Amino acid sequence: MPGVEVPVDPTGPAGTARNSRVATRAVVLINPNTSAATTAMMTAIARRTLGPALPVRGVTVARGPGMLTDPEALRAAAPEVLAAGLRAMAEGDCAALLVAAFGDPGLTELRAATEGAGIPVVGLGESSLLEAAADGTPFGIATTTPLLADALHARVTALGLADRYTGLRLTARTPERLSADPALLLDRLERAVRACAERDGARAVVIGGGPLGEAAEELRTRCAVRIVAPIPAACRAIAHLLTA
Repeated sequence: MPGVEVPVDPTGPAGTARNSRVATRAVVLINPNTSAATTAMMTAIARRTLGPALPVRGVTVARGPGMLTDPEALRAAAPEVLAAGLRAMAEGDCAALLVAAFGDPGLTELRAATEGAGIPVVGLGESSLLEAAADGTPFGIATTTPLLADALHARVTALGLADRYTGLRLTARTPERLSADPALLLDRLERAVRACAERDGARAVVIGGGPLGEAAEELRTRCAVRIVAPIPAACRAIAHLLTA
């Protein structure tokens, strides 16, 4: 069963091409969880970030968890991400692939499978962590998934950023409870962000989760510390790779 796509409206901003290359190619955003609503939300943020010159097509994986809240869920999502990415490549209209989960499930495998194709493959976690740590900036992570804390620490270390990492701050309440109450989610994330800045000394805070995309945008207007939202960060990485 193929993944479910979020269609591009050809009359809207994301469907307006400025040249023939863009008219036939799009960034394919792969949501590693099975929530079509989350795919639509993340795709909308990516479209706003990239603008009309580069369309974005959202794809939801066919099988797997509805939320990625523990290491087993990340492992289960990886082969589905790889399959979705390879299908997108086979369709011939793919300008870049974006793995839209903070744990970057399947990112390494997808890069290996598409090596030599000239198609950039980026992940939310890698892109946002590298952006936050640029120029030696001390950075922290605010997120909702305590069971992924060890995996996130390991990811920071693997990227060579441990010397700039001020630590992880978690929200109170479970990810499932917070996802059902956007106002509560925003409040708890804001508290975590403030703890990163005021207690840990972070000068940039990454919001750790693709499904937290709307909250990350709102927090940029509410917090004095620099907020790094993962979806826009990944889009900026793609734009850089496509124009380099």
